[in-house]
Amino acid sequence: MVIQSSSSTRQPSKHPLAPYIYHLESGGDLLPDTPDNVVEVVGILHSYGVVLDAYSRNLIYIAQEQFLVLFPFFKYFNGDITLNKLLRHWNHDRINYEYAEYVMKVMFWHGGGRMDSYLDSPEFVEAAKKAIAAKIKTNLIVRPIHQLFPDFLVEQVRQLVYYSALGQFWRVMSDLFLDLSNRYDRGQIKTIAQVVEHILAGLVSAAKNPISYSVQIGDRNYDIISESVGLTFLADVAVPYVETIFFRGTPFMGTVSYNAQAQQIPQEQGEFSYGALYADPLPTGGAGIPPTLLMQDMRHYLPDYMHPIYERSRRGEDDLRVQICQSFQKSMFCVTTATIKGLAPYPLDTTNPEHQQANRVYLERWMDRFLHSRLLSVNH
Repeated sequence: MVIQSSSSTRQPSKHPLAPYIYHLESGGDLLPDTPDNVVEVVGILHSYGVVLDAYSRNLIYIAQEQFLVLFPFFKYFNGDITLNKLLRHWNHDRINYEYAEYVMKVMFWHGGGRMDSYLDSPEFVEAAKKAIAAKIKTNLIVRPIHQLFPDFLVEQVRQLVYYSALGQFWRVMSDLFLDLSNRYDRGQIKTIAQVVEHILAGLVSAAKNPISYSVQIGDRNYDIISESVGLTFLADVAVPYVETIFFRGTPFMGTVSYNAQAQQIPQEQGEFSYGALYADPLPTGGAGIPPTLLMQDMRHYLPDYMHPIYERSRRGEDDLRVQICQSFQKSMFCVTTATIKGLAPYPLDTTNPEHQQANRVYLERWMDRFLHSRLLSVNH
């Protein structure tokens, strides 16, 4: 990767990752622009887009059609239950929707943002209780449980909000990634810069999309999150998603000790660094490692042009899931670059000294997050 030096109009940075700051300020990206990187990123995002389409549809189905179904045995079937589909499900010949739920629960647990604040508001509790009352009106088993534990079902509705919100977010991202793949096939995408520009344009276009959630119970529609609440795609779902999934994540069972006395897991959630930008690709493929499910899903939808790249490795495609994970991390650094550029206080190519200084502080905060990430690995 060629890192450009600091512009003469800017003061040098003392940050350990200062070369990346200069590179972003001069219009560059976090991932080097090489032919292989372009192919890997576009190809893996094509596969990811196909998988996200399935994840999104299922999450929204669960939020809409499995509302307060406490034992949703067939929630992964999207309402289409057949013997053939059931046999394929038991044989694991299917999309691993469990990974989508894992991501939802990570977001739910970390919280953050206006959506998390709204879910603690009296307005939400009132809306949730109206829907709960309608749902359990004739349920003689659940009604006494609700009376004994009045917060239990409200918490279930909070979780269902995240099912819906993540489904809506992934709906946009799936279309965005598949459109990127189509543009590549037409010869319109040839550089990493163009990949980042495409993602940034898509995020900006969808930024103000409202995030709402309602359920149909009987012949009435119940708003859990109405559009009047003002939640939007970028600020209230996309940004918390980057924070929780790209950076924080959760420690994977079997890789670190959950024993508090061992102190292998930070006590503060804000100090977690188990997200996609930090994860070691090597455990991918191991039992109990959630991203293994995602890599397994993506391997089925790889474009043909990806296989020659993977076959050139020392192990060929024997460690395909690991190589997919490495490609996926490269693509996520492209998404992160688009996020950094899109959220910058001022255009990164500004010539105003005050704006440059504000951007420098902003970029150094991002680089603080990258100190222990896989940034150096994907660049070498």
